[in-house]
Amino acid sequence: MAIEDMVKQLNELLTKAEHFVAGKTVSELNENMATGLLANRLEAAVARLSVNGSVYREQLKRGSGYTNFGRLSHNLQVALSLRDDLVAGWTATVVELVHADTYSDFLQMSDGLLAKGYKDAAAVITGTALEVHVRALCVKSSVPTMVAGKPKKADTMNADLKKAGVYDGLQQKEVTTWMALRNSAAHGNYDDYDHAQVRRFLDGVEAFMRKFPA
Repeated sequence: MAIEDMVKQLNELLTKAEHFVAGKTVSELNENMATGLLANRLEAAVARLSVNGSVYREQLKRGSGYTNFGRLSHNLQVALSLRDDLVAGWTATVVELVHADTYSDFLQMSDGLLAKGYKDAAAVITGTALEVHVRALCVKSSVPTMVAGKPKKADTMNADLKKAGVYDGLQQKEVTTWMALRNSAAHGNYDDYDHAQVRRFLDGVEAFMRKFPA
């Protein structure tokens, strides 16, 4: 299959996912059977368009324990990574990096959802952008993103970035706090945080990306 056709397939699914999420609460998305079906379609597309044992397939496994919406958001992240790597011609070396416009897309989507009162969806998507950026920082700083043949967890990469001197311990702790909020949202623990905390989370991640560009 030509790369152009692969990118086209991913773009169609990514567009459907973005339109599907818009205007719905996390509860609605989790209860909607179509959420799981769309997450499955994204997972199938990534598996079909990537090779066995690739980072993309390994990343898919990490979202298996999330809620329906959490899994949809996670699979959206992986599909975006694969799409952008295909366009950039990086799949031969499986470079784990997403273009800056992808970060912007995530944060703009989060900001729009939060403005409409959908704090839980905004928290999950902001957390997705944060994890992608942390992984990209590792790639930029020559910090390994794999261990024993599997992708490192976000908190491990965060600690490694601190050890590598990319940022200090205070920044590491802040990123850890953000990741905890994202995990609460992805696993349906919506009472663990409020609208104001998600606003600070979103603003903080945006500032973090500017301060530590990947």
